[in-house]
Amino acid sequence: MKQIMLEKLANYTVLYAEDNDGVRKNVAEMLELLFKKVILAKDGQEAYELFCTNEIDLLITDIKMPRLSGLELAKKIRKENKKIEIVILSAHTEVDFMLEAVELNLIRYLIKPITEAKLIDVLQKFLDSQANENCHKLADGWMYDSLEKIIIHDDNMYELTKKEAKFLDVLLKRKSVLSYEEIESVLWGDEYMSLNAMRLMIKNFRKKLPEGLIKNIQGFGYKL
Repeated sequence: MKQIMLEKLANYTVLYAEDNDGVRKNVAEMLELLFKKVILAKDGQEAYELFCTNEIDLLITDIKMPRLSGLELAKKIRKENKKIEIVILSAHTEVDFMLEAVELNLIRYLIKPITEAKLIDVLQKFLDSQANENCHKLADGWMYDSLEKIIIHDDNMYELTKKEAKFLDVLLKRKSVLSYEEIESVLWGDEYMSLNAMRLMIKNFRKKLPEGLIKNIQGFGYKL
């Protein structure tokens, strides 16, 4: 695998769902060598819950799982997020499965077993799809580079803190209200977050943004 590919993948988080313990462990070991963070789920329902509480760039899921299948998982996620890249793994080659999967705008529908060649191919497609997703127009004259974590306005460049970048990344992906509880989970993790600390962070962050970009929904959270 090329070094440049490894460096790019190290910027992303992958959610991997597989109900077979042995397969999940083996594939996870490969993914952990490549990605910044690997989140594991043993079934579709757990995967959906993890998707809702984490910032995910790529979903790789088995198609047949308890509680929620890979296709059902992908359908639920597609209703909320049209952009996240999805790879479905299956031992099935039936036309019905494949046609249904194609409608979900997947990167690939991969037939097991997963080989290094198949994995490299699908990860290259993922990186290609991300190439045009890194630059976001915030307003006229304002651009955000989500890979470099910088905001550019005319001749000015603003470097974002880790919390600022995470906050903006989630808002851009969700395009919906982000509750105070979700902000605490995503930005503070296991640390305690006071409302004053959150408000101070956002107050300072707004100095790097177009006026009015982030709106407070009183008593609930923030949205773009």
